[in-house]
Amino acid sequence: MSKIGRTNAEFGLIEEGDKILVGLSGGKDSLTMIHALMEQQRRAPFTFELIAVTVTYGMGEDLSTLVAHCAEHGIPHRVYETNTYEIAADKIRQNSSFCSFFSRMRRGALYSAAKELGCNKVALGHHLDDAAESFFMNLIYNGHMRALAPKYRARNGLIVIRPLIQLRERQLAACALENEMPTIGDEACPSMRFDVKMPHARASMKTMLFEMEQKYPDLFVSINSAFGHISDDAFFDKGRFSV
Repeated sequence: MSKIGRTNAEFGLIEEGDKILVGLSGGKDSLTMIHALMEQQRRAPFTFELIAVTVTYGMGEDLSTLVAHCAEHGIPHRVYETNTYEIAADKIRQNSSFCSFFSRMRRGALYSAAKELGCNKVALGHHLDDAAESFFMNLIYNGHMRALAPKYRARNGLIVIRPLIQLRERQLAACALENEMPTIGDEACPSMRFDVKMPHARASMKTMLFEMEQKYPDLFVSINSAFGHISDDAFFDKGRFSV
């Protein structure tokens, strides 16, 4: 809670009068996030609204346990129905990775739900491990220096925030486990129902970072610091030269 509070204060993620849609997939990250934000809401010296939204893929998902969990803990919750699975079935190619496709479709559905519900912000459950993996994926595969911002404005005007961005994945997993949260795992991923290859790039980054952290235990402390200390005139982008 203290780390989330400091992240919020540093980047101004949540402000007076916000109505925030919280993307709730039911996994360990999003479940921990909604509970943490509910506690932040209780503690904050100002008022803001939260509403958790779970996007379906149109696969007949059973969300009864998640819906009951939200009701038990007083979490405002909506289920937003889509036909993403049907759309993917028309587009899928054998032995293709469709993680990015499903991610884009889910993000678009969250944006649509936010507009319909009158929300001005969308909270996503990305953590520091996600940011580090994304950075090295962009560096190695795309030749691009890019990670995940704590806060940015989407093209449609919505502000996207990442309250967990300075937390480690293992902290979120421990929180969900210790509090016996009814997490939804990979069985809810629509890719599991297609003959597709798994996203090897991110898996490779996870392995690489794990091995690096064994050798350099403060690796993620340094990564977190480096993301906030960028000497952008020290690279090869001539538009950023200081002379």
